[in-house]
Amino acid sequence: MNFHHIRCLLFDLDDTLYSQNCGAWDMIRKRINSFMIEELKFRPEIVPTLRHRLWTQYGTTLRGLQTEYTVDMDTFLDYVHDIPLEEVLQHNPTLVDLLQNLPQRKVIFTNANADHANRVLDLLGINQFFEDIIDIYAISPHCKPEIEAFEKMLSLIDEDPINCLLIDDSPGNLTAASSLGMATVSVGNRRHDGSLHIESILQLDTVLKG
Repeated sequence: MNFHHIRCLLFDLDDTLYSQNCGAWDMIRKRINSFMIEELKFRPEIVPTLRHRLWTQYGTTLRGLQTEYTVDMDTFLDYVHDIPLEEVLQHNPTLVDLLQNLPQRKVIFTNANADHANRVLDLLGINQFFEDIIDIYAISPHCKPEIEAFEKMLSLIDEDPINCLLIDDSPGNLTAASSLGMATVSVGNRRHDGSLHIESILQLDTVLKG
C-alpha cells in the first residue's frame, strides 16, 4: 500500500500510542465498572455484561449510559480518568524519535476527553508533535465509530479523507474510516481486514516508508 499521498496522520489514543499490555486500559475499565456500581447502583454481577453490550451497541460505554440512563458526561469522564497513569506510562524516547521524523500533520482522534489525552501525551513526552486533539466533546453528540463523528472531525481539521491515515486499535473505527476513503493501519492485538497491521506504534515508520 502506498502512503505517499497522506498529508494527515490521525492517531487514536488509548491502546494505540502505548502498549495494550501496560495496564492503563485495565485501570480505566475498573473505574468504569466502579462508576456503574457505586454511582449508578448496578449490581456488580451484571456490570461486565451490561458494559460490553453498551460498548458494542453504542461505540462507547459512556454513549450507551447517556442514551439509556441519562448519565452526565462530565461526571463520568472525570470519574473514569481518575487513575494513576504515571504508574504505567513513561517518557518514550523511541516514540519521540519516530514522531519527530514524520513530516505529516498529526492529530489525536479519541473517544476520551482532552484532559486525559494531554495526560497521556505528556507522560509519553510527545505532546509537542500534535497540532490538535479531537476529543469526545469536539465530536459530540457522536463518537467513534459513528460516521458522523468522522465527518465532524474532518470538518474541524479541514482535511479530505483521501489524504488521511487513521492509526487505531479498534476494527470498528478502522471500518468506518475506510468507508470514507481513508487509509488505515491497525495496531496491537486485533487485526482488521483491509488495513495494514503493526504490533506496535513503534513500527509505523516502516509502514509509511513502504
